[in-house]
Amino acid sequence: MSPSVLLIVAALSAGEDRGTAGRSAASALRDEPREEIVAYRIGPEDLLQISVWNNEAMSRTVPVRPDGNISLPLLNDVHAAGLTPMELRDELMRKLTDYIPHPEVSVIVNDVHSFKVAVIGQVPKPNRYELKSAATVMDALAMAGGFTEFASRSRVVVIRGNGAKTERIPFDYEKVRDGDPKQVNFRLQPGDIVLVP
Repeated sequence: MSPSVLLIVAALSAGEDRGTAGRSAASALRDEPREEIVAYRIGPEDLLQISVWNNEAMSRTVPVRPDGNISLPLLNDVHAAGLTPMELRDELMRKLTDYIPHPEVSVIVNDVHSFKVAVIGQVPKPNRYELKSAATVMDALAMAGGFTEFASRSRVVVIRGNGAKTERIPFDYEKVRDGDPKQVNFRLQPGDIVLVP
């Protein structure tokens, strides 16, 4: 065989290896467990646009108060915090049937202000951060500027309030960085506190 034919055969073999590796990497990504995407829940300080079809007097933009309620004409206070926009829409339609036959309502979240997490302890920029989308522990640590010199990276704790109970979730940054599958870079929830000792 000529040297140019050998070169072409070698290149094709390498391409097949890369193609196989690419397929196996893609298969591995498909097989990895994924976090389920959870529907957005309305929270205090969010800004909602409530539209009632063919009724301008009822349509308006309203803030969710700290007590979780919104105020609308005829309905007065309606609890919104903790509901998805579709659940709130269904509740408003149910309540409006007393005043409007077959009401059509839409609920749009104009501004998200309720998704706040705090990062405290041995980080350069400890603060309470207002998020606009889902974020992981690593995302929050990055917003806080990483770690200070004396931070205990393997002993990070996420403090999460569950009603009257407080949960402490350990997080080992070193294991996530090293790719250890036992430590997941999980998503934060509104109100979480990331504590770096």
